[in-house]
Amino acid sequence: MNALSLNHVRVLLGGQPVLSDVSLTVGAGQFVGVLGPNGAGKSTLMRVLLGLVKPVHGTLRVLEAPVARGNAMVGYMPQTRALDTLSRLRGYDFVACAVNGHRWGMFRLSRATRREVDWAVGVVGADELAKRPLAELSGGERQRLLLAQALVGRPRLLLLDEPLAGLDPRYQNTVVDLVAHVRRELGATVLFSAHHITPLLGVLDQVLYMGRGRAVLGSVDEVITGPVLSHLYGTPVDVVRLGDRIFVMAGNAPAEDAHHVHDA
Repeated sequence: MNALSLNHVRVLLGGQPVLSDVSLTVGAGQFVGVLGPNGAGKSTLMRVLLGLVKPVHGTLRVLEAPVARGNAMVGYMPQTRALDTLSRLRGYDFVACAVNGHRWGMFRLSRATRREVDWAVGVVGADELAKRPLAELSGGERQRLLLAQALVGRPRLLLLDEPLAGLDPRYQNTVVDLVAHVRRELGATVLFSAHHITPLLGVLDQVLYMGRGRAVLGSVDEVITGPVLSHLYGTPVDVVRLGDRIFVMAGNAPAEDAHHVHDA
């Protein structure tokens, strides 16, 4: 079974191509790191899979079905998380707000729904955090609750858009380990977008590298090579391996302001 299938997908935003003739297939249960600089199309790809952005060309299927907005089998953690206006809300109530996915807001919870929220909070180890207001929580602690929110309904596909943004290395590792645990718990497919591959190396099955509207899918060794990245970016790129580090260089400088310098 495939979790995702894209066939010659083309997406325009503001009349400009963001995805150009992208074709790829992701098998069920895979942990895929989605890499690339800002503007490469990582967030747009996830919005396409959610049915929020429609391709101008091509076909795609999610979990062997046509894309549909509000699909309960797809959990989503967006990149933009404006939580300040919700700072007085308890963590538990914050998770419960998204219990119906496409219907945001508080309403009376049934016993079955409370059990589901309890499960989502518990599986990410946030039972104590759920009792506290968001204002008292750190960025890493809030990330746990955001992940719990995405898990309500026990989705088979998780789309996580830059969940490590703004976190220090310790919390980054904690979030990655948490997502890996959740993936095992649910048997779900994970698309995890990031600027840096380093925190993901211990859990990745494949890398989806994006740039200039293109996408290349494969293992780290298959994708992060000079020939592949040179073709992807349309400029000569060298991949230099020194010990346990990989340097991706365009000319005499790290490619894309060091976004491609990864630990192996």
